[in-house]
Amino acid sequence: MTEKNTSIQITEGVIWKQLLFFFFPILLGTFFQQMYNTVDTIIVGRFVGTQALAAVGSTSSLVNLINGFFIGLSTGSSVVISQYFGANDREGVRRSMGTGVVLSIVLGILAVSVGIGGSPDLLRLIKTPESCLEDAITYATIYFCGAAATVIYNMGSGILRAMGDSKRPLYFLIITCFSNIALDLVFVVLLKLGIAGAALATVLAQVISAVLVVRALCRLPEDIRLNFSHIQIDTMLLKRILLIGLPAGLQFITFDLSNLLVQSGINSFGEVTTAAWAAFAKADGLTWMVSGAFGVSITTFVGQNFGAQKYDRIRKSVWTCLGMSLATQLLISCFTLVFRVFILGIFTTDAEVIRVGAYAMLWIVPFNALFMFVEVFAGTMRGVCCSALPTAITSICICCFRVLWMILIVSRWHTIEMLCIVYPLSWILAAVVFVTVYLRGTWLKKRIEACGMKPEIR
Repeated sequence: MTEKNTSIQITEGVIWKQLLFFFFPILLGTFFQQMYNTVDTIIVGRFVGTQALAAVGSTSSLVNLINGFFIGLSTGSSVVISQYFGANDREGVRRSMGTGVVLSIVLGILAVSVGIGGSPDLLRLIKTPESCLEDAITYATIYFCGAAATVIYNMGSGILRAMGDSKRPLYFLIITCFSNIALDLVFVVLLKLGIAGAALATVLAQVISAVLVVRALCRLPEDIRLNFSHIQIDTMLLKRILLIGLPAGLQFITFDLSNLLVQSGINSFGEVTTAAWAAFAKADGLTWMVSGAFGVSITTFVGQNFGAQKYDRIRKSVWTCLGMSLATQLLISCFTLVFRVFILGIFTTDAEVIRVGAYAMLWIVPFNALFMFVEVFAGTMRGVCCSALPTAITSICICCFRVLWMILIVSRWHTIEMLCIVYPLSWILAAVVFVTVYLRGTWLKKRIEACGMKPEIR
């Protein structure tokens, strides 16, 4: 018996309505994903203490670096599948899915190995405060035991979204979120397992999400369902997937390596600032939930329409998505700034941590909307299999710029202000370059020619 088919094609209809229809389940799903990660921070900060909160915060860049690379590699599958789905090629969808699942299993195993083996040295490399180093190593080591489940879930949910189904990944994350909350309360509050309990709760929640998404893929309509007898590598499709996924994975690496350097700078200010930054990152989480949801939405939207060869619809959807995302981010930034002290107080009761976090937010949050230029234009280019270009722009304008800033500026003027301002400056630079490249239009023309599609009529 199969579940009801919730997949949709987004190659017809009113663009803004379909973007919102697709966007909101992704946003809510991201909210619940962020929520079950945030629960660790809240419970650790309130029931274990500031030192433990700093330990969790100091691992965030490392976790994003390792998970991000392997998840980025797997995103190529969703782009390829969305194009086959838009072109109504069911055999292509099925073969891409089988190849993607094999790839996610291999990448998941690698993520576990790299995460567990590399965490201690990397945490020392980024100057994690000695007072919380042992706790940070414990948290990271346990957390990465569930890295394979994380990769499999993200691959599976990406496949479902590529076929227009953004609802079931949301349902799975809701279940996972409440499972994580319950497990956190049991392991940390009742059993007093401390930071190890918080990490263990997250691992078990990740396993639940992976099981749910694999089950959903196995219960799709017969012509596109995941059949274990068909799980095998198609070398041609693997090449296409990696041509998209590898640049995305490398972007995660360069992005997070620059953030690791920034985290090292944060750690150099001491335990209070490290804890404050961890609380700030969680308090500002809604911004990046919205950002990521719009990015995923436009990538899938463009992918299906590129497969259907509806180029004018692609261009219209980009400006529609950009306008909606900018308006949404400006509203969120205003809300976050007004209530920043209250929001930070959710994560910690330490007055000094709240003061430092609130001050840092004044330097960064007003400029958050600038990142939407990066998210929307990069997502658009990836939707047509143009993955290397946005990776190059992001790596140079954001990552390399931040590295140079930390080395040349922050090392000389060691202040919170100089540390914070690197974020808006890098977003401005990247936004200018992305707008310029997008308006030139050669990125789309080259992909149309490379795929042998009918030329764009303008």
